[in-house]
Amino acid sequence: MDYTKKWYLSKTVWGALLAIAAPLFQMGGIYLDDGTQSELAASIATLAGASGGLVALFGRISARGTLSR
Repeated sequence: MDYTKKWYLSKTVWGALLAIAAPLFQMGGIYLDDGTQSELAASIATLAGASGGLVALFGRISARGTLSR
């Protein structure tokens, strides 16, 4: 496997975090079934990717230096 990605773009990581958080949510009266956890993990990974793109774009626009070849 030659492809790498940031940890926050991993659906597995977000799924694991939600699996850890689900019992804590239940203690507060919020119940997440497996399907909801899976959908949330996919949505969070998508939002993290979009946020990363926005941060990169902002960084380039606000940078003081120029790009070179």
